[in-house]
Amino acid sequence: MLQYRILGPLEATRGHHPCTPTAPRALATLALLVVRANHVVSLDTIIKELWNDQPPRSGATTAQTYVYQLRRLIDEAAGGTGKDVLVTKAPGYSLLAAPDEIDVFRFERLTAGAHTLMEANRPDLASVKLREALDLWSGPPLANVEVGPVLEGYVAALEEQRIHALNLRIEADLRLGRHHQMVAELRSLIVEHPYNEWYHSLLVFTLARVGRRHDALEAYARTHRVLSEDLGLAPCSELRRIQQDVLLGRQIEPPRSMTLSIEPRSA
Repeated sequence: MLQYRILGPLEATRGHHPCTPTAPRALATLALLVVRANHVVSLDTIIKELWNDQPPRSGATTAQTYVYQLRRLIDEAAGGTGKDVLVTKAPGYSLLAAPDEIDVFRFERLTAGAHTLMEANRPDLASVKLREALDLWSGPPLANVEVGPVLEGYVAALEEQRIHALNLRIEADLRLGRHHQMVAELRSLIVEHPYNEWYHSLLVFTLARVGRRHDALEAYARTHRVLSEDLGLAPCSELRRIQQDVLLGRQIEPPRSMTLSIEPRSA
């Protein structure tokens, strides 16, 4: 059975034996078929991905050659099943894969299960599932593929799914009262996403929650400065509300949920 990884560099393996194509356009063709596994990818879509709006005259024939090469690769790796796995289906081709053969399928199942657990007020179990889901990632999606106009949209969507899972895991850990452990991670996330006010709000809230009111106010001041100098914006009302709670010594409620329709429970 072949396994495909797209949550990081694209890899195709059978057991411990790699069988990933090395030619850039063959790799891009496989990527397109994997992200659309069990759906038909038209020949026109493959051509657009490989050459955008400037395909060569032989574009259709060349694209078909890449599909043939992928079939041979599957034949060699999986014992002559290339035509059964990569099937011709008008107006193009479909890569057939079971749910446990592609990492993104497992990621989506784990994330969906975690969301259900959060709705059921089981952040302990949700956190475990989300950590397992996020551990499937080894880098940016399709990191070794020269992404064209079609794959570009899929890569962006996968990144959004990863961020959603990360945010949900953060919410689960906050509900569990893991504030001390969250500070370093939130600081790192703010370096990666300097204008994400939810992460800034969480950092100010978390610092205050662990008794570091001075650090919380300094974090707010830095956020205010960054937003003002870089974007000409004031902090959002949620962030200002948390700062006021810290200043006045009031009970601090966490920022509103980014991923759920229910509010996180105070820990």
